[in-house]
Amino acid sequence: MNGKGNGAGPSGEILAHEKLAALKDYIQGLGSVAVAFSSGVDSTFLLKVCHDVLGERAVAVTATSAAFPSRESKEADEFCRQSGIRQIVFESDELSVPGYSQNPANRCYLCKKALFSEMKDLAKKNGLNYVLEGSNMDDNGDYRPGLIAIKELEILSPLRHAGLYKSEIRALSKEMGLPTWRKQSYACLASRFVYGETITREKLSMVEKAEELLIGMDFFQLRVRIHGNIARIEVMPEEFGKLIAAREEIVRRFKEFGFAYVTMDLQGYRTGSMNETLDRTVLDKVKEEANDNT
Repeated sequence: MNGKGNGAGPSGEILAHEKLAALKDYIQGLGSVAVAFSSGVDSTFLLKVCHDVLGERAVAVTATSAAFPSRESKEADEFCRQSGIRQIVFESDELSVPGYSQNPANRCYLCKKALFSEMKDLAKKNGLNYVLEGSNMDDNGDYRPGLIAIKELEILSPLRHAGLYKSEIRALSKEMGLPTWRKQSYACLASRFVYGETITREKLSMVEKAEELLIGMDFFQLRVRIHGNIARIEVMPEEFGKLIAAREEIVRRFKEFGFAYVTMDLQGYRTGSMNETLDRTVLDKVKEEANDNT
């Protein structure tokens, strides 16, 4: 399906519901599934639809790790408990994956290859036919080498298969009463590191604490990027004033977490800002290879 839907207005709602119907038909044909579940907007929506269609034949699989915020892990557990969905939780040690800690440009590929290989093994042990993940059509326009690993391992991406965009997923999630319909977009904490900088448990913890502080101060969409001992804060431009007003407390707490310097990015929040340093030919090649999986 082509055409970017926004989920707003009668025509947008009709298109989104047509895609939802196609998604349900597709899932029904799979028989049984393991859904990679992180408690984010996309994976929550996908898991809910899978459970509605397949019942107990849809199982959530959640990986916990130093790069996965504990807040997200708790929310994943709570959602499955409240929804009566079986959940398999396992510990994933990305830092032990060869090359991962050095944070090369293909770090996400290395991580996803190891992570989804484990999920495939768990699915097989539990008699589940397929492993599903929640990337959507908007992910096709970004540098996401992890999608290449997903393609190689034959992990299915139903939301992309149905042509669903983030705005449509949010709109449908709201209709379905999902608490994630207006949740911030997240990514693993390793995405906060500049390429080439060594990823450690200590630095992952610094980033998590810093972002938790800002979330607790009611900043909606944010990132704390780490450059050595420098924190680069990204928030939405409309919240710049709020950030400046709280700067003294933020600087004090960030230094307690281990940062020496605290800065604000004047471009504001944007996905994949670390990718801006990568060569354009690398970006285009990865996008082309990854998008073949739709």
